[in-house]
Amino acid sequence: MSKSLVIKAGIVSVIIIALIMVTRFLGFGELIAKIFQDMLSWIEGLGYWGAIIFIFIYVSTTIFLIPGLILTLGAGFIFGVIKGTIVVSIASTLGATAAFLIGRYFARIWVGQQIENQPKFKAINEAVAKNGWKIVGLTRLSPILPFIFLNYAFGVTQVSLKDYIWASWIGMIPGTVMYVYFGSLAKDLASLNAGIKVPIWLQLLGFIATVSVTFYITKISRKALESQLEKPSNAPN
Repeated sequence: MSKSLVIKAGIVSVIIIALIMVTRFLGFGELIAKIFQDMLSWIEGLGYWGAIIFIFIYVSTTIFLIPGLILTLGAGFIFGVIKGTIVVSIASTLGATAAFLIGRYFARIWVGQQIENQPKFKAINEAVAKNGWKIVGLTRLSPILPFIFLNYAFGVTQVSLKDYIWASWIGMIPGTVMYVYFGSLAKDLASLNAGIKVPIWLQLLGFIATVSVTFYITKISRKALESQLEKPSNAPN
């Protein structure tokens, strides 16, 4: 890969991200879609290196809290189902990990101080540390819970990096395969933003995952609180 192509990709990525952030702030949804379409068209013409540039841009948009649904669909159109799934899986996992690390090392200190002053919150955080991979996996299966915000949210919990990465990767695979497949059926890049008709059974699966994660978080939080409340009564005088 030539140095000029790397520099060009970096410049294009920064410009695209800046434009998307501005247009999101101004509410220009159609313009955002057009920017993504032009970007995907450019990537399509890069040949072998298109996948690398795609991953770089996908990670960047994830860090900047820009939804990447059109990118995921575009991967299916450009790369096909198998290669598109692999590329998006790598990109989404790297993006989620980068955002997680940013959230952990730039916000965790402050959050940790608040938790230390609140025993109940501390108990919940410790419970999440023990069961975090289950929560991460379930939230990734839910289409209702926002992927890009969860990346930062998990960063300020005690979920280990290893558990977070593999649970995120596995949990995101079903959705990745589904949207990449839908993208592969598109007639052209312009049609990617026309809307997606998700089958009823997939909507039901997403609903079940959402209810499950809500129930599970409530359950472990309640147990953690009960454990903390029982300690003073069992402590020796």
